[in-house]
Amino acid sequence: MRLHGAELLEIHLPVVDPIVTAAGGEEVRIVLLVRADLGEAVGWGECVAFHLPYYSSEYIEAAAEVLRHHLVPRLAAAQEPLTPERIPALLAPVHGHRMAKAALECAVLDGWLRAEGRSLADWLGGTRAAVDCGVSIGFQESVEQLVATVGGYLDAGYRRIKLKVGPGWDLEPVAAVRAAFGDEVPLQVDANCAYDPRDAAHLGRLRALDRHGLQLIEQPFGSELLLDHAELAASVETPICLDESITSVATLETALAVGACTVVNVKLGRVGGVLAARAIHDRCEEAGIPVWCGGMLESGVGRAANVALASLPNFRLPGDISESRRYFAEDITTPFTMDDGQITVPTGPGIGVEPDPERLERLCVRRTPVEL
Repeated sequence: MRLHGAELLEIHLPVVDPIVTAAGGEEVRIVLLVRADLGEAVGWGECVAFHLPYYSSEYIEAAAEVLRHHLVPRLAAAQEPLTPERIPALLAPVHGHRMAKAALECAVLDGWLRAEGRSLADWLGGTRAAVDCGVSIGFQESVEQLVATVGGYLDAGYRRIKLKVGPGWDLEPVAAVRAAFGDEVPLQVDANCAYDPRDAAHLGRLRALDRHGLQLIEQPFGSELLLDHAELAASVETPICLDESITSVATLETALAVGACTVVNVKLGRVGGVLAARAIHDRCEEAGIPVWCGGMLESGVGRAANVALASLPNFRLPGDISESRRYFAEDITTPFTMDDGQITVPTGPGIGVEPDPERLERLCVRRTPVEL
């Protein structure tokens, strides 16, 4: 199978409840889709980069440029027929740009599996028919509003609550949620690199979270500060989870070697694609480290890939996998819905969903064919 054509589509999706973190918030999710024409089938992938380079160095405009001028042409020029396993090697000469690579890999893999009549979850080795749903809740205007918001999501059936935290918005909101809903609610916090390991007050606040029986503290320090994460992990009872720090199996190996974490958040965009995500899952399983699937405000295209990934056996904690209406009043695919706190894993060919043509036409603000 060969790449006969590709197209980049920029979609604007208004967010119903923006998630505000230490790095800012998103009121309109700008989605970059990759459409890959493989002749026998068409595949779809989603680039999860944001429009500004605050979560990572990647952002939408840069991703579109590297896809147009470097990544897509490399696959189109391949002399041998494309297979999923060959894609990372073909793209490897382009340094970085993991989110752009992941989008293209997913689009080609989706098309390849559609032609094969096989689902992504089945091809990956998924073992679950449905995955548990967790919800991520950003900074709120008040603790009272936070408690009300958490209550609404628990009533809706979500099986895990994650609170965004930062210095000054951590101990009080966590204590309030615990007081309102009890210790039995699976609760974790995500700092998005907001704390400074050289600040004694920051360290004191992180250590004080031990009293609240959290599942984990996610990424308290900057992505490169593995030794600081290791020192914190040795001084607290709450498991430390890494997100931004883990970009490959190599960075995972370093984190494990120094004791920087005992849980890993896997985001297929952050690590460079489905194959890299599966490799990290497998290495963590071998090391006895549980993983869970992170989210990046994906549309239905990216959400479908996440759900398939989360069906693998070592995804032992509920991920940031919410139903579509959590973020969007209208999605570009058939919306994902939750039943008893779970979302069904798509069983159709490829990622199991595709954009609705009418919605795609209405919500697309820019459509760019890639010259091969």
